[in-house]
This record gives sequence, structure tokens and C-alpha cells, in this order.
Amino acid sequence: MKIRRPRLPVPRGLERGPAVTITVDGRPTPAYLGESVAAALMADGDLSTRTTADGEPRGVFCGMGVCFDCLVIVDGVPGTRACVTWVRDGMDVARQDGPGHRRAGGEAPGDGPGRASGG
Repeated sequence: MKIRRPRLPVPRGLERGPAVTITVDGRPTPAYLGESVAAALMADGDLSTRTTADGEPRGVFCGMGVCFDCLVIVDGVPGTRACVTWVRDGMDVARQDGPGHRRAGGEAPGDGPGRASGG
């Protein structure tokens, strides 16, 4: 589900980390050091992080690394919890289909439909 939402303004007295660029499903996406991958995905407007083996969408549920609903593929490693993984410049993030496959249209070189992206 794609929802366009602007990032929240930074309250007085707080500072946002330096701006970086991550790649989400093959597309450059702005993020800030100090925020989680889940926060960057939500700020970008797509609330889903993965689909189950049955094709049901999932997203951030607990936000603290307990429930495993926010699994994504980070730098080729499937099953990475987006809510407890901090962004870094150049990070490659892909939304996950089932147990570790990239979503259609988000394949990395060498990946194909039905082929796991990492070990």
C-alpha cells in the first residue's frame, strides 16, 4: 500500500542525522543516519515490508524486533528486521516475498523469480 506522507518536521532542539541515500527495490531513496530501515520505508510512503508465503502483506507491527513481521532483504540478506536495522549510506533494501525472495520488479542481478537472494 503506497501512501504519500511527508517526513515529520524536526522539533526545536533536536537534530536529524546526516542525509544518506539507500536503494529501496532498485530506487534511490532518501534516509537519515540514526533512523531505522522501517522508518525510512514508512517515510517513503510504502507501509508494507514483505508478503507471507500465501501472499498476505505485512509491515511494522511491534516496532522493537520481537514479532518478525517487518522482514526485508538488506544487502542480499533475507529475513532482516527493518525495525531494528539502522540505515547507512548505500544500503540496498528490498521488500521480501515469502521466505526471502525479492518482490517482482525488485530483483538484483543474478536473482530471478523464485530464487532466494542470499544465504
